[in-house]
Amino acid sequence: MDNMEITRIPLCGERWNSSGSWIDVVDPFQRKVIGRIPACTSVEVDRAVAQAQGALKRGLPQWQRAKILDVAAVRLAARREEFAQLIARESAKPIRTARIEVDRAVGTFEFSAAEARKLAGEMIPMEALAAGAGKIGFTLSVPVGVIGAIAPFNFPLNLVVHKVGPAIAAGCPIILKPASQTPFTSIALAEMLIDECGLPSDWLHVVTGGGSTVGNALVDHPDIALITFTGSPEVGWSIRSRAPRKKVGLELGNNAPIVIEADGDWETAAAKIRLAGFSHAGQSCISTQRIFVHSSIAADFTRELISQVSTLVVGDPLDEATEVSALISLAERDRVASWIHEATTQGATIACGGALDENGVLLPTIILNARPEMKVCSREVFGPVVTVTTYDEVGKALEMANDSDFGLQAAIFTSRIDTALQAIRTLDFGGVVVNDVPTFRADQQPYGGLRDSGNTREGPAYSVKEMTEIRMVMLGA
Repeated sequence: MDNMEITRIPLCGERWNSSGSWIDVVDPFQRKVIGRIPACTSVEVDRAVAQAQGALKRGLPQWQRAKILDVAAVRLAARREEFAQLIARESAKPIRTARIEVDRAVGTFEFSAAEARKLAGEMIPMEALAAGAGKIGFTLSVPVGVIGAIAPFNFPLNLVVHKVGPAIAAGCPIILKPASQTPFTSIALAEMLIDECGLPSDWLHVVTGGGSTVGNALVDHPDIALITFTGSPEVGWSIRSRAPRKKVGLELGNNAPIVIEADGDWETAAAKIRLAGFSHAGQSCISTQRIFVHSSIAADFTRELISQVSTLVVGDPLDEATEVSALISLAERDRVASWIHEATTQGATIACGGALDENGVLLPTIILNARPEMKVCSREVFGPVVTVTTYDEVGKALEMANDSDFGLQAAIFTSRIDTALQAIRTLDFGGVVVNDVPTFRADQQPYGGLRDSGNTREGPAYSVKEMTEIRMVMLGA
């Protein structure tokens, strides 16, 4: 694949780059520039919003939106390998994992198409009160308006589709700012939707650039009705405070806990955590991070987990054998390494990993004896690191799991229904998983969390609700 230079991005087919500046895109594994994108400014955002407003006024029939999404699913499936290669190259996601992301995005388009078809209001029983006698009432679901979407680097296709697909289904034009580290997948997706799927060119706009320029311009623009953001809590809550009169949907971080009871299938848990804690180098909001294991099985579980994790293949993301590759940048690698070192200076021990391989990739790391106040426990590592902590009583384990600023997803392994129900009632998270890892996500589920994990639910059915407004209609006699 040759280096890429994007001079034409889907801003209504024009070459808009008023700043004349460019952003280099670096392959995280090779650490080489693979292309560049325009460093757009508020000028491009203003132009995109103006044309999106025109698209909103013109509208797009519901059947046509559904058909576009149907075709998008088919075309994306046909171009699976091409998109997987893009994802792997610009994000260092192992190619096998990148293919899974493409498959998930196909499903997200399919669920979005289903929502486009069933989008409807409801009848209101006006005659339930005497004042409503002779009147007919019903609601319509109408588009909320132009949507500004700010996407992360870690799932440069599927998390973008989770914003774009529901927006199309709801009838909302969308301005997309992809992560500057992983823009080419978003650009290719937008071109596919416009060139191959029948989406009008003024319905989707990609504006590349930094958060302080393009991101702020989207948040502050008076003609953008809703901001959907996936990223860090610091940036997300800053956006929320800057846009008090907009709808703002935030999907933020987590330090996902898992509790493993003595009666649970701990061998299966260890096998699942092998990938759940380290897939895409741990760069997932629901990557398994904090492991709480009953003291009676702790030695056996830890030995099995070390054995499992030690078999992970670390290397070039384009190699079919690779399971773990580089973090998104050297800065992120060094941050995670510093957190590991800090934990060891405070009394924790490294059971495996904790070092760099010959390519400078941080090896999958298991930390023992970590305390709750350490960064590797209290904050979202977003790297290939898990901690193992023992407990004697399940109530204490659930308490430790809840001791977090985050609340996205948590999990428990147990064979007892009463313990499972106790965990379901006690764990204060947006999602509780029984006998699987907290890293599991089905793209149609209501996905979202509490506290610093965000304020919204994703999944096409739930996103479409956020992207529409209720219009009450009353017909007199």
